[in-house]
Amino acid sequence: MARRRTDRERAAPGRPARPSAAGRSRREPARGAARPPGGEAPPVHASRLLRICGLNAVRVLLASDPQRVERLFFAPELAGALATERAAVAAARRPYREADSGELARIAGTEHHGGVVVIARPRPLMPFEPAEAARWAADGLPLLILDGVGNPHNVGAIARSAAYFGLTRLVFAERPDQALPSDASYRVAEGGLDALALYRAKLPAALAALKPAYRVVGTVPGRGEAVARQPAGKPVALVLGNEETGLDRKTLAACDAVATIPGSGRVQSLNVSAAAAVLIYALTRG
Repeated sequence: MARRRTDRERAAPGRPARPSAAGRSRREPARGAARPPGGEAPPVHASRLLRICGLNAVRVLLASDPQRVERLFFAPELAGALATERAAVAAARRPYREADSGELARIAGTEHHGGVVVIARPRPLMPFEPAEAARWAADGLPLLILDGVGNPHNVGAIARSAAYFGLTRLVFAERPDQALPSDASYRVAEGGLDALALYRAKLPAALAALKPAYRVVGTVPGRGEAVARQPAGKPVALVLGNEETGLDRKTLAACDAVATIPGSGRVQSLNVSAAAAVLIYALTRG
């Protein structure tokens, strides 16, 4: 007679179940469940964990920081494709197992899980340090700054474009309407958020600290100079504003220049993530 699951073994709504002997796939037993000598690691509160979905995002995370992973769940048909990632999870002494599509959707909180879900601790956002930022410009790359971009899907898409074009850093403004890395942004970023160093900064004060090393360029729809016409010399610190209200007035006043993307005029502007991709390409194509 099958043993009834205890309350502890049942998953709370919206939260992944902890792998147990009763819940493991026969084809893929949990691995790496043992903790290092010296006692168990301190528990991590569920509200602080991220659900990172999709093959590309999971691969980038496990290649860059496998110690952040708490658990890995995947569709049986991806077992072979995830051989390297399963080995990394086992080496980090974390459990993993197969799960069907319905269970993956419950764990991920979405049907768009791509067949694999990692439960992971978030990366802390590093504070902006002016002295360090002055050294960033040595690589000649643009620096991307988000000032009130509130949609997590836009944050993820911007991070994906930034990583694709080779940028290495992303700065989030310290303001309440600025979306920060989340389940949704990680899913859209396809690994981009783990491919970038992430910072937080107070604007517009941080822009003044960047000016000795960067040309600070704000973005607005419909007016300003074409970004491709930026003068040679300093790399550009590109500031993108809120989807509805644009850049904060004080932030815009602190910029060295204002740039736009010329269009047909048939619609007012591009979505901020689409604009970011165009602007980053224009700044890095040379």
